[in-house]
Amino acid sequence: MSENKTLERSSNDATNEWRVGAGAWVSLVVVLLVFSGLLFKVEGMAWLGAFDFTTLGGAFGTMKTPETNTFIGSGGISAKAGFLFALSLVPTVMLALGLLEIFTHYGAIRAAHKLLTPLLRPLLGIPGYTGLALITDLQSTDAGAALTKELYDSKKISRKDVVIMGAWQYSGAGLINNYFSIGSALFASLTIPIIIPLLLMFVLKFVGAAITRLVLNTAYKGDFDNE
Repeated sequence: MSENKTLERSSNDATNEWRVGAGAWVSLVVVLLVFSGLLFKVEGMAWLGAFDFTTLGGAFGTMKTPETNTFIGSGGISAKAGFLFALSLVPTVMLALGLLEIFTHYGAIRAAHKLLTPLLRPLLGIPGYTGLALITDLQSTDAGAALTKELYDSKKISRKDVVIMGAWQYSGAGLINNYFSIGSALFASLTIPIIIPLLLMFVLKFVGAAITRLVLNTAYKGDFDNE
């Protein structure tokens, strides 16, 4: 009798864990807006950029001479240069993980799982709660990777899921941020609306991840038999 009650309690706990309320949906919408880049440089409504992750991440100040150098300097090599570069990534990664921890507390992961599983499961074979890591990667590759690691460490995703997510994340990594910062140099030469190349690259991320999934399910199928 007590065993049945224990099983029933466990079942109820599992159900409650993935129950999605209004707060979870609001949390998901907010995190999507913050990390998706939709609020970045909105024409006529520049104030919305204050809520964008790139804006919140900010930028380091520069030296007086030359004015392009940050605290990393120029001409550095090997371990010391690598250390300073890694140090420069800490603020944005910490900010992203802190924000995601807050949104997760309010149910964003649960809402993402319910909303995105019907899309991501048939396309890429991965669960819906990976969607936050994928969306975060559109602006910050480091934060996206950190969230992916967190999902793997908590055993929410498998090694196979990580490989597929990696294929999606690192084909056009930091897509929105890099497209509008680095790719903007070519905008004047484009003969088509600037949104079209961005959408094409976004679609190709899914194509690349789908091909990776196919390869894992065929050529490397045996590598994941024990999962």
